[in-house]
Amino acid sequence: MMLTWLNKYRDVGLLIVRVGLGVMYMIHGVPKMMGGPGKWAGLAAGVGLTVGGPFWGFMAAFSESVGGLLLAMGLLFRPAVGLIFCTMMGALSFHLRRGDGFEVYSRPIEMMIMFAGLFLIGAGRYSVDECKCACAGGG
Repeated sequence: MMLTWLNKYRDVGLLIVRVGLGVMYMIHGVPKMMGGPGKWAGLAAGVGLTVGGPFWGFMAAFSESVGGLLLAMGLLFRPAVGLIFCTMMGALSFHLRRGDGFEVYSRPIEMMIMFAGLFLIGAGRYSVDECKCACAGGG
């Protein structure tokens, strides 16, 4: 049992993954949010959505920016992870439609795998979802 002493840092590891990924998704998403309806329509058109384009583009930008913040905080963790997972499905569709090679479209697949795992594991002890404060009846 090599390195089993590291098991006590599981929640710290989840915190590092959550905050790191959350910040990176916010960096990608905030400019998309600020781009407005024209940018949102372009995002949707990139994945072949013509009906309700600006709405779906907004949802992608929202899931990356606000979802990234919620991911980092560990607040509404599973819904946030689900939104970002769906956005990565859209990114995969975009890259496949463009004919990009595996070295490009593998990233959304890798992120989908990561988010599927995080969805099952949960946010960990150091998250807002797990906060047990006196006002909530916790310790």
